[in-house]
Amino acid sequence: MGTRIVDGTPARPGGHSDYLDRMATNPAAESATSASPGNEPRLINEASVMRAMAHPARMTILEHLGSDGPSTATECAELVGLSPSATSYHLRALARAGLIEEAPGRGDARERVWRSTVAAGGYTVMADRDAAPDVKAAENELIESFLSWENIRVRQYLARRAEEPAEWWDQAAFREIAMILTADELREVTDAVFDLLTKYRKRDRPDPPPGSRSVSAVFRTFPTDKP
Repeated sequence: MGTRIVDGTPARPGGHSDYLDRMATNPAAESATSASPGNEPRLINEASVMRAMAHPARMTILEHLGSDGPSTATECAELVGLSPSATSYHLRALARAGLIEEAPGRGDARERVWRSTVAAGGYTVMADRDAAPDVKAAENELIESFLSWENIRVRQYLARRAEEPAEWWDQAAFREIAMILTADELREVTDAVFDLLTKYRKRDRPDPPPGSRSVSAVFRTFPTDKP
């Protein structure tokens, strides 16, 4: 599958899942991931790690820590709309999966600071067609959580849409195109779109042009008829 979720990170069902476009690198994650050199994505194919990701609040936390840097439970709680104690529970679950880790404190030592363990290459979540049933089920749970997470973000946008300046109102888009193509052509389309989108990836643009804003681009392709 190819689900890309956090980075706005989300999915390409049915092949490779660039889910969060992140990469777990600490020792706790080594059993769930396979190492890759340089900036190549790290493969995550263990059901327990997929399930650790599969929650809208955790997706928001992963995206925030990966894009905006280390934060406390209180700071993350403001983003996800939960109490600091509930948010701490999610942070600990992500840490057990090797997706985040405790960061050096800020001097007062009053509250833990958390950071992403994701390196530049990101990570790929993948359940092959012949994967074990529990791995396939975990990946499906991950996609379901991603859809819920993205729907929350869309509704938040719609609630404030009337406040958007004209240039942003005009450019926001919700589009669907019915295509007919072969599996190879679908791969070409998917790769071309991802190549275009990754040029503007937030974490790779430390100095964006004036007037830039954070934007979610969700791309998913899948057959709509039966085989």
